[in-house]
Amino acid sequence: MPLKVLEATVSNFDGVFEKFRSETSHNKANLILFLADNDPATSLSWCPDCVRAEPVIYKKLEASPDDIALLKAYVGDRPTWRNPQHPWRVDSSFKLTGVPTLIRWENDVVKGRLEDHEAHLENKIEALLSDK
Repeated sequence: MPLKVLEATVSNFDGVFEKFRSETSHNKANLILFLADNDPATSLSWCPDCVRAEPVIYKKLEASPDDIALLKAYVGDRPTWRNPQHPWRVDSSFKLTGVPTLIRWENDVVKGRLEDHEAHLENKIEALLSDK
């Protein structure tokens, strides 16, 4: 199966990220998708941009013939994410400002990224996948 998916939360990210990083050489593309948690009351993401982008991203990744690894990293509930000291906001590698954020991870650095306002655009996802 070309698409391999790992999931992580803020609390277990380091361990899952190490596994993800250890397998990057086996894949044509390695992506990290930062997402809002699902609201327990609705079972849907509290983030409308995530609700809009996720199906488009998954459709594009699943259609690719290449081996792709996707690490889905959940930022937490709305109050956790809104904290200016959220670990992924202040992380020097990720510098997140919004969710969803789709990152292409290559050679242990961010090679490309789609921010919340563009993560649902098919042509942008395709360009990130093809590294253009």
